[in-house]
Amino acid sequence: MTAPIHILVVDDIAQNLVAAEAVLARPGIVILKASSGAQALELLLTHEVALALIDVQMPQMDGFELAELIRGSERTRSIPLIFLTAASREPSYSFRGYEAGAVDFLYKPIDVKALQSKVAVLVQLYQQKRELSAQLDELKHALHLNELFTAVLGHDLRTPLSVVMNGAMLLPMMSDHPKVIVTAQRIESSAKRMARMVDQLLDLARIRSGTMELRSSTHDYLALARAIVEEFETAGQAPLVEVSSVGELHGQCDAGLLSQVISNLLSNAITHGEAGTPVQLALDGRAADSIELRIANRGVIPAALLPTLFEPFQQAGEKRRTGQGLGLGLYTVNMFVKAHGGTVEISSTAAQGTLATVRIPRQCQVCVQAGMTT
Repeated sequence: MTAPIHILVVDDIAQNLVAAEAVLARPGIVILKASSGAQALELLLTHEVALALIDVQMPQMDGFELAELIRGSERTRSIPLIFLTAASREPSYSFRGYEAGAVDFLYKPIDVKALQSKVAVLVQLYQQKRELSAQLDELKHALHLNELFTAVLGHDLRTPLSVVMNGAMLLPMMSDHPKVIVTAQRIESSAKRMARMVDQLLDLARIRSGTMELRSSTHDYLALARAIVEEFETAGQAPLVEVSSVGELHGQCDAGLLSQVISNLLSNAITHGEAGTPVQLALDGRAADSIELRIANRGVIPAALLPTLFEPFQQAGEKRRTGQGLGLGLYTVNMFVKAHGGTVEISSTAAQGTLATVRIPRQCQVCVQAGMTT
């Protein structure tokens, strides 16, 4: 059943409270009556209200003072307030009411129809707000379940996937038939691509669940970059990567995450660059407080796609095709670099090609502030 909606009425005259209840009460609406500001505050501590009708002229604590206290609390400051008063219609009086946080100002004797109409509008807005809040909670719960499912699925896929990869590596040892060797190579290549997809799914789940932590220590950025290039070399792609360096390249970072950043950017540059044109990987450690990595190729990304490159499930410069991957590479690059307190920028023109620039602080300030291992 839908929870009732509460309306708070504050007036030091008992007859006015009874009259307000008679005018506003209807199924699903509960009228909370308070004869003083103190009693109203007590009711607000235990009830969530859609709006409050407040008499201005009350002893001890008048309506303006009560409104200021309501506005001063985080829990109640968004409650719409309607002031009721029998005082003269002086502009300064109304101004003080609106300054205290009123959404409306009604003078006694109250026009019943006008009051009912204004209250109905505010109650409807409150209902919509409550429904949106409930939907948001449901969406958050569904998202949490989806991310949990993704994490569990990605984790459990690793075991059968490792069996497939090991089997593909053993096949050439069991037969020297050319077709067997070619088939084994295709199986191994597909399994490795699938393993990268699984890793990306797990990275996405960790990022969105907030469980990703940095394991930071001092590393040589050049050594990390060369290790990644060697991996591409094994796959026959490294001759397309030219590495250059300048300056001091030792700094704090999570070696695993930074390696993924370099690997993803190199993979994109090789895949989407001009065939036969080398990819340039330049490391610059001349700055005292940061290290810069630049990865450039001769490919061009359409200008319309640049603003959305770092969004999840995007493809770099073209629509997603079956077998191309999940489109999470640049998203995870951006999140991993941000986790280090750094920045990543991508520019692309026909004249210069595409350039990805990553800047990471030498000292991992984000790690220090978050209390992570350094």
